[in-house]
Amino acid sequence: MAAELTAHDLIAKHRPTLDQALEAIRTRAYWSPHPEHPKAYGENGSLDAAAGKAAFDALLGTRLDLGQPGTDDWVGGEESPYGIELGVSYPHADIDALLPAMTAGRRAWRDAGAETRAVVCLEILKRISDRTHEFAHAVMHTSGQAFMMAFQAGGPHAQDRGLEAVAYAYVEQVRTPDTAEWTKPQGKRDPLALTKQFTPVPRGIALVIGCNTFPTWNGYPGLFASLATGNAVLVKPHPRAVLPLALTVQAARQVLAEAGFDPNLVALAAERPGEGIAKTLAVRPEIRIIDYTGSTAFGDWLETHARQAQVYTEKAGVNTVVVDSTANYKGMLANLAFSLSLYSGQMCTTPQNLLVPRDGIRTDEGPKTYDEVVADLARSVDGLLGDDARANALLGAIVNPDVKARLDAAAGLGEVALASREVSNPEFPGAVVRTPVIVKLDGTKPDDGAAYMSECFGPVSFAVAVDSAADAVELLRRTIREKGAMTVGAYTTDEEVEQAVREVCLEEAAQLSLNLTGGVYVNQTAAFSDFHGSGGNPAANAALTDGAFVANRFRVVEVRREA
Repeated sequence: MAAELTAHDLIAKHRPTLDQALEAIRTRAYWSPHPEHPKAYGENGSLDAAAGKAAFDALLGTRLDLGQPGTDDWVGGEESPYGIELGVSYPHADIDALLPAMTAGRRAWRDAGAETRAVVCLEILKRISDRTHEFAHAVMHTSGQAFMMAFQAGGPHAQDRGLEAVAYAYVEQVRTPDTAEWTKPQGKRDPLALTKQFTPVPRGIALVIGCNTFPTWNGYPGLFASLATGNAVLVKPHPRAVLPLALTVQAARQVLAEAGFDPNLVALAAERPGEGIAKTLAVRPEIRIIDYTGSTAFGDWLETHARQAQVYTEKAGVNTVVVDSTANYKGMLANLAFSLSLYSGQMCTTPQNLLVPRDGIRTDEGPKTYDEVVADLARSVDGLLGDDARANALLGAIVNPDVKARLDAAAGLGEVALASREVSNPEFPGAVVRTPVIVKLDGTKPDDGAAYMSECFGPVSFAVAVDSAADAVELLRRTIREKGAMTVGAYTTDEEVEQAVREVCLEEAAQLSLNLTGGVYVNQTAAFSDFHGSGGNPAANAALTDGAFVANRFRVVEVRREA
């Protein structure tokens, strides 16, 4: 059967987008080919809001047959954080049958070359983009994100990160030419002459271990980086967030088949309750790359035990904001309030520790004591979330019982500056929605240190009183070095303090945001411009996305012969 999508047609269709992505990662300027607004969809084959919702509803209670080999059972059981049962079942794979099948098409995929692989990946992303409304509901009802966040972060922003990974993969593969003529002079003798051929060779099968909170945003970089560099990809979703990645696998398999490649280059590994298949897969000799987002404990286990694989991990960190002084007090409070509230703090980039000098800070409204700063921040969060409709749109739902348990326990760790409250969701009465809690702690007390030096994932923040800005900077350094940080924020009008914070972040490899008071927040990063994580502190051993994230997913093999 002839391919329905030829390489020539795909290059003509997607090469301009690839070139724009290459230019964007070079300049770091704003660019995205994926519209953020829901009303932008509904033309040129994409689903509008009604069609996307209908497509999602049609999935509920069905069996999602991907047509992959080795299926020995059907598994499911996802329940939405909004209180509805999805009822979708997925193929459970006999790994001993699936893994060999995934290697059958690797030669053709390898020999296709970097450009063809890139444009096939871009066609997969285009198919996903056309279904953004459908995917948004899938992300919403597995992660607990509010719809607009699920639409943007789970849709265009995730697609941007996938495309960004493809662009970096392409750059690294074409860095070495396909062929070279090598001639070495030998004086009076004839020169030595060789013809050399260089081929990017994939490592093998890549394993993507998905997370519950951002299944597509965190899953797409590794998936597309590995696929674009010639590897087969096995996607192992989080048991509570299978649907978005299963739909991704479905789209990828369809495009690969239409382009004349083996669809088994991408497959799904859904698991039975409590099966723990990630540990089994991670040490299989066929698995040569692993991408993981989740707890530090399992990330450390992967790095220690999956020695046959190149392991990329994003683990836990303790994100910190130094509050020294500000020229826009109201803007600072509003920015921090939004950052603490967005998606109920269930982001790896959400600030946890706010380090405030106990003698207070300088502001454009005059000096403010530590107690005043904390009380004003609490009022700002309370004002932001005072209307239940707006609160639901920002908070989403608590993703799992563990987050709720941490939230409930946080009130016992210190003096509560802002108590968490329940928010009802009329559309989804079963949703568990809670506002953030802010707890006051003392940076000089060891018992308090045990709390703020551990990640408390969810809508929990600690206002930590420190003796001075210098002490805040040193606590920041210790926190990054010992616990890691995905993000660091600082508010200061003092050049010396700014330089000290900047130096700590450079030395400890943490991404820093300074004096954010407008519509950009410390817990947001933009593809093609911002690096997510650095790979240089304990929170993550890789950055999304840079050259190092893709370059070791393949090796270059040389064949040389006499000319």
